[in-house]
Amino acid sequence: MSRPGPLVVVGDALLDCDMDGEVSRLCPDAPVPVLEGAVPAWRPGGAALAALLAATEEIPVILVAPLGDDEASATVRALLESHVTVVCLPLTGQLPEKTRFRADGRTLLRADRGGGAAGPAGAEAAEAIGAAGAVLVSDYGRGITADEFVRAALSRQAQRIPLVWDPHPKGAGPVPHTRLATPNYAEALAAAGQPAAPGRHLLQSAAAAAGQLSRSWEANAVAVTLGEHGSVLVQGGAGPLVVPAERLAVSDACGAGDRFSAAAAAALRRGALTSEAVTVATAAASSYLAAGGARLYSSPARTGAVTLPRAGAGQPAGAPAGRRTGQDAAELARRIRAAGGTVVATGGCFDLLHAGHVSLLQAARSLGDCLIVCLNADASVRRLKGDGRPLNREADRVDVLAALGCV
Repeated sequence: MSRPGPLVVVGDALLDCDMDGEVSRLCPDAPVPVLEGAVPAWRPGGAALAALLAATEEIPVILVAPLGDDEASATVRALLESHVTVVCLPLTGQLPEKTRFRADGRTLLRADRGGGAAGPAGAEAAEAIGAAGAVLVSDYGRGITADEFVRAALSRQAQRIPLVWDPHPKGAGPVPHTRLATPNYAEALAAAGQPAAPGRHLLQSAAAAAGQLSRSWEANAVAVTLGEHGSVLVQGGAGPLVVPAERLAVSDACGAGDRFSAAAAAALRRGALTSEAVTVATAAASSYLAAGGARLYSSPARTGAVTLPRAGAGQPAGAPAGRRTGQDAAELARRIRAAGGTVVATGGCFDLLHAGHVSLLQAARSLGDCLIVCLNADASVRRLKGDGRPLNREADRVDVLAALGCV
């Protein structure tokens, strides 16, 4: 069997810079903090960051993005060097730069400059997209997703390979047959024209928006990302799938959405089901934040490539062990609900059990008073994944799951 082509990331590149310093006093002529000893660190931003994060999956990655002859564009190319192959589209003007002034891990001020616009794409972009094993569209509202040449190439590929579309309010909508669209909650509500819901109705609101967008965008599936609440997947006529996330105390979520979409695209390229890809992506975004987030992908020099963190860095720690039970699941659910408790259910093939599964199960258990795990039978796994599966028979998969403290 031939290997799939590279993961091609199509979108708007940016240059991000963090100026981290210390604040110990206020300015004497205005009630603003004085940032002292600020040290700059540069990293690729926008679609360029998504491409770099995809490269951590140890797969070939190509970035198709507008880059010019300006200093910011040269810096992005240098930062990506040795990790990502770059196909440059024409850029009119200067590549956008975003500089954050920070103290104690918190942003005090952001300054933006540069407003270059994407020029018309050519044959090189279409060739790269056409050779992809999967495509991630990382839209940052700078115009590339509206390019007719690019959209035509993406439309052709959407019917034959996985296409993940991370949308932007100022960008064009996904092409029909997009395998998975990944808006955040605010983007989903805006695109669906729905008002925000009270906190306890967050999941229902996200699911409703995802269903509406799946129809209007003609997308196969829509996963709405919800930050610390995980994500909600709506696919076809099936009910929504809620994928919880690990609760983390973080003050800077920069790049978490890019990590989510990059991990989902990489998983789909490997042949994962959409539900599996969203589960893996939710866990990957949590791990990314737990490890330190965007600062791990920065360089103190504008001219040197970013050093990628080692594989597995920042994996979330295990949750406290839950109570195991051998009682009948239906009876357990009736008893818990009669007592006013919350029953949580999740399911899957769990063949093979991986870190994303464990993170899902731990987070699911934390949502309620008991966790019921629904396991696909051997015949079901075979229908879903083809001959040769499952690798572990049903009884063995039950034993492995039962050994987890959260199950």
